[in-house]
Amino acid sequence: MEQRSEPRPQEIHPDPARSSEMPYAPAIEVPAGSTIVFISGATPSPLYHTHPHIPEEHQQPDDIREQTRRALENIKLVLDARGLGWQHVVKATKYLTDMREADAMHEVWREYFGEWQPASTMICVNNLSSPGARVELDLVAVAPPVDA
Repeated sequence: MEQRSEPRPQEIHPDPARSSEMPYAPAIEVPAGSTIVFISGATPSPLYHTHPHIPEEHQQPDDIREQTRRALENIKLVLDARGLGWQHVVKATKYLTDMREADAMHEVWREYFGEWQPASTMICVNNLSSPGARVELDLVAVAPPVDA
């Protein structure tokens, strides 16, 4: 895999002095010529599992933080396969079954993303695709042009 370099996506904050108040960027600007990677929704279930679902493959922890870690580790497998990191993620959609768990989910999110804040949407849903899952994350990542 070729090493990818700058230019990279940039956060857009209309009021940069207040950016630390938010766990996401209001918008992201992507350089022309970049490769876009759409990452399917990841839950705490193993990335590869049987369909139709086998209950034994979907033993979920009760803790939303651990569920979030597992989902992000599944996403990391995809990013790693393309030589990308969390800083390449430009858009996230976060699905929770209980919006009261958003702050706990974001605690773990920051462990992975650090200071980088992709654009983001959060949605509360009744159920998710994996039995027992309370969080699902789908992301869009951008790889800079190889010749950049």
